[in-house]
Amino acid sequence: MSLTVYLGIDVGSVTTKLAVIDETGKYVDSVMLKTAGTPVAAVQNGMRQLYEKRITDYEVMGVGTTGSGRALAGSLVGADVVKNEITAHAVAASVTVPGVQTILEIGGQDSKIIIIRDGIVTDFAMNTVCAAGTGSFLDHQAQRLGVPIEEFGATALKSSNPARIAGRCGVFAESDLIHKQQLGYPVEDLLYGLCQALVRNYLSNLALGKELLPVFSFQGGVASNTGMVKAFEEALNAKVVVPEHHQTMGAIGAAMLAMEDHQYTQNQTKFKGWDVADMHFSSITCTCNGCSNNCEVITIVEGVDEVQHVDKIKDVKGNIIARWGGTCGRWDIG
Repeated sequence: MSLTVYLGIDVGSVTTKLAVIDETGKYVDSVMLKTAGTPVAAVQNGMRQLYEKRITDYEVMGVGTTGSGRALAGSLVGADVVKNEITAHAVAASVTVPGVQTILEIGGQDSKIIIIRDGIVTDFAMNTVCAAGTGSFLDHQAQRLGVPIEEFGATALKSSNPARIAGRCGVFAESDLIHKQQLGYPVEDLLYGLCQALVRNYLSNLALGKELLPVFSFQGGVASNTGMVKAFEEALNAKVVVPEHHQTMGAIGAAMLAMEDHQYTQNQTKFKGWDVADMHFSSITCTCNGCSNNCEVITIVEGVDEVQHVDKIKDVKGNIIARWGGTCGRWDIG
């Protein structure tokens, strides 16, 4: 007997997440792994892991992709729906966190805030420029202070007199942290002071001019950090909900969007099957000289074992399954 499911894939700059939900929208399973600069391999490895750990056969009725690599993932696996992260996170939160009105989302290299009213996204903001407060920044600071990232939150919660750290910029935050460390501050006060600084930075950059109302949902990898959760609760003077599957909410939302699309259209899925995990793909980058933009155009070719060295995009050979990168879209496929 097989289980009717919908697959969601969220390809981010740091991590790639895959999630499976059943035909009622209930969470079934998920996996998360490092993107490590190779999104194609990350998607393939994620599909392999997800399929191998299944407890019954999956009949995939629809696939949705999201994240910065959503177009690539969609072309690789045969997605029915390709949506941005704002939509995916909002859908997942609306279903799993009753009454949610504000979503706080912090990932590996960016952060977002999403305002929801009556189940509809009314406002949002993204920060993809400043690293302060992102998962990679916290990882770096924890490593520098000799604290395993898994123990960051628990250690920060032991603080009784948190250090006041400048958090307007990642560079300044690190400099100030080093200065306070040299003054002899205990590590727990440094860590929780950093949490408070990063929350101030997040709210001043992303939430400025926005009405923040409960229920608050904290999503993304940084939501695992209990120190950041407490700092948000203090700054907002409200309870902050961390969903059970907060790290894979984007993938869950993508799966929900695929389910909604299938139930509405009744179209047959474009999913290429779990065998995609074992296919071979090559990435070829060429510069388009069609205008002064000189765009770098990336082409994904299936079944080519040797890297092609070509100067012109039109000379790329093989089964081209996706191409993007041009400003005008002249060469885009998939």
